Amino acid sequence: MLFLLNDAVFDLDDTCPVTARDARRFEKLGLDYVLELGCELFSEDPLLHRNDPVRARRLAWMIADRSPEVNAAMFAAPAQNCAPELVEPRFCALPRAILRQLSQRDARGKLDAVAADRVVWNRMAA
Repeated sequence: MLFLLNDAVFDLDDTCPVTARDARRFEKLGLDYVLELGCELFSEDPLLHRNDPVRARRLAWMIADRSPEVNAAMFAAPAQNCAPELVEPRFCALPRAILRQLSQRDARGKLDAVAADRVVWNRMAA
């Protein structure tokens, strides 16, 4: 399963990003807690999905595990080390064809925040 996190596409079908032991620990966490965790992570580093892809992929996996219909998430932080309450999370379910297209662009290094916004989030639209 492909998952778009901000402007990075992760293949969650590749080896599980968490150990079986961690998966058991994480199963007790609800979606609300995972979203809070995502806001905290992105408040510390708004480019988490690029700077720490292992951690970002784990977050994507936890979101998808708790909400299987969701395959795209964006955590928009206004600045590094901002308050987690200022991070704006968004979620959606994208068609597989769109995710494949975004994944191909990402693999070629052609997917950035502006391109992802135009296709998915429309935050920058005037």
